[in-house]
Amino acid sequence: MKIEVYSPTIRRKEMDAVLTAMVEDKIGPGEQAKFLIQTAREKLKFDYCLAVRSPAIALHLALKSLNLAAGQGVLVSALSPVYYEWVIRDLGLVPLYCDVLSSTAYMGRETVEKALASKSEGLDPRCIVLHHTLGYCPDGAAIAELGLPVIEDCSQSYGTLIQNGSAAPAEAPVREGAGENSGNLVPGGNAGNDSTGNGIPTGNVGVFTILGLEERDMLTSGGGALLYSANRRDAAVLRNLGTLPSEYGLPDMNAALAVVQYREAEKNLIKRREIARLYTQSALRTRHKRFIQYDVLDPKAQGEKSQGADESEKLPVEYNNYAFPLILETGMKDVKAYARRKDIEVESAFENTLVGSGMVKGEQCPEAYSLSLRTVLFPLYPRLGTGDAQKVAKLILTLP
Repeated sequence: MKIEVYSPTIRRKEMDAVLTAMVEDKIGPGEQAKFLIQTAREKLKFDYCLAVRSPAIALHLALKSLNLAAGQGVLVSALSPVYYEWVIRDLGLVPLYCDVLSSTAYMGRETVEKALASKSEGLDPRCIVLHHTLGYCPDGAAIAELGLPVIEDCSQSYGTLIQNGSAAPAEAPVREGAGENSGNLVPGGNAGNDSTGNGIPTGNVGVFTILGLEERDMLTSGGGALLYSANRRDAAVLRNLGTLPSEYGLPDMNAALAVVQYREAEKNLIKRREIARLYTQSALRTRHKRFIQYDVLDPKAQGEKSQGADESEKLPVEYNNYAFPLILETGMKDVKAYARRKDIEVESAFENTLVGSGMVKGEQCPEAYSLSLRTVLFPLYPRLGTGDAQKVAKLILTLP
């Protein structure tokens, strides 16, 4: 049986919650959606939140709440989801594409500044939408210092913790041994909260934050999103949208599933870390590269000391292991064909992004374009059994 590259973690608890909502004839927006917001607030520490039917609606409302005028610019990463373009254009706004840092897959302050410097004459950029691509967290604080309001999209980075509110440093050379499994979640659970001071959740920089609940987001409700603000002043703007039509609201059936996803998140994050550690041991013995997340380094957990890292080195982010990507030194077709022979699916990491879909030309954002041609994802999800995870690890070890 083929090992799929992705599988949503839906277990009996999630199924029972959805069935209960259906039996009680409460499948539209209602009490379960309110309970979801209450549950999420405990983890995310926001002031106010809306539960809506899709990330596209959340982005639409966030941009609209900034009162941007038609024709003004919105900066987005070339590795952002395709729907960004649709929402921005539908509002009469103009996307301004930013390249990414080659070792991290996200926008850095320098790539934002470069995009601003090279913008077309007459374009007035007024907002930045900061996508946490593959769960890796940009230096939001440094980007916010540019003076433009920031909307953060943490759909793939839930569970990533920022140490003591620090921001990740800018571009740095790729180091073997840093990355997917070097973040260490505190046993007993601090995934997504700062109650013991071990880290704060991502999404604390933006004026508004989007947490998608789609099929391939870190948490899923089968579809939907939370749109929230931690700042009381900005939250007041969202409160003015509190009387949205019910057709915009997240149905209780979906919300019930998401509530269980929040409760099970710590267990799932630990499982992801264990699988990522196994894969990393294999990846370290290949010529293929991995992205850097500026984690707390743990050489003992990784099995060998990271190059250039001393025992006291501490970097401020713990990665949630949303995915296990590799930047290939060989052709993607060869790797896909090899994996197919082993009954394991791998896929292009950035096929469904702005640059991967052809909406952004390669010469506009060369680093993002290059990554879109060379980066693949391997199966990594909590439901992956030990035997299958070992098969994937062996595949990584023997890649052409």
